[in-house]
Amino acid sequence: MASAIGISVRDTVLWVEDTGETHLPAVVCLHSLWLDGTMFGDLVKAAAGKFRVIRPDFRGQGQSAPPTTEIIDMETCALDIEALIEKLGLTSVNLVVQSMGGDVAIRMAARRPEAYRSLIMLASSARGGEIDELDFVRQWLQNSYQTGFVGDSLQLLREVMFGVTTRKTVSKQVMLKHWSNMLEASPRSLWPAIRGVIERESAVDLLPRITTPSLVFSGEEDVARPPAWADEVVENLPNARLVRLKAIGHSPILEAPELVIPQIVAFLENPAFDESRFGKGLCNACRV
Repeated sequence: MASAIGISVRDTVLWVEDTGETHLPAVVCLHSLWLDGTMFGDLVKAAAGKFRVIRPDFRGQGQSAPPTTEIIDMETCALDIEALIEKLGLTSVNLVVQSMGGDVAIRMAARRPEAYRSLIMLASSARGGEIDELDFVRQWLQNSYQTGFVGDSLQLLREVMFGVTTRKTVSKQVMLKHWSNMLEASPRSLWPAIRGVIERESAVDLLPRITTPSLVFSGEEDVARPPAWADEVVENLPNARLVRLKAIGHSPILEAPELVIPQIVAFLENPAFDESRFGKGLCNACRV
C-alpha cells in the first residue's frame, strides 16, 4: 500500500514516500541537495506496475526531521539510508541517485556492493569539494544565510542547478518556476546539509570496490559536477557506462525526463550493457 510517512531510523526521522508494492523489485531514489524526493515524480509514473519506488528525504532536508548538528556529512546520510533499507526489509535494491544522492550512494555501494542490483547516477561525482572554489562558496552561503536565496544569489543557484539551454527554453519555464520556488524557500535549517555537501571528502578511492552494474548520466552543461568528473567515476567503476547528455545541466531527470527516464527504466529492467541500447563498439560513453 502506498504511503508517505515519517520513519524513525537511528537518531532521526526520515520522511519516506513509498509506492508500497512489496512483490515488486525495490528502487530507492536519493535526491539532490536543495531538492527532495518529489524530484523523482516522473520516474514513479514510468515505473508503475514494474517497480516499488521508495523516495526518502535526507535528514535535515525536505520533510524529514530538522538537523541537530552544524554539519550533516555524507557518511551520516549513508548510514541513515542503510538503516532505512534494513528497516523496510529490502533486498537486492536498485539505486537511482542524483548529485548529493550520488555522494551518499557511493559510500553505501562500496561498503556492500552485493546488496545493490543496479546503480544509476545522474549528475554525480566522487570528488570532494574543490579547494580553489571553497572560499567563494562559503562566502556565498554566508551571505545567503542572512538574506535567503533571492536576487543574484537565487540566480547563481539556478545556474548551478540547471543548464543554460534549459534556462532559455520556453517549454521548460513552468518546471523551472516550480523548482526555483523551492530553492528560494530554502529554510535556514538546510544549512547543515549544505555544509555537508560543500565540505564533503573525496570518495574516488571507493569506486573500484563497487562492482554493481552502474549507469552514469552526465550533462554537458553541468557546472556543479562537470563532465570530467563523471568520466572519472566511470573510469574507476569496474562495471559502468556513461551517457553524455547534450544541452543538459545539473538536473537531468528534471531537464530531460523524456530522454533520461526511459533509459533508467530499461536499465532497471535489465542492468546489463548491450549494443542495442549503448551502440555497437561503444567503450564507455554515448551521447544523446
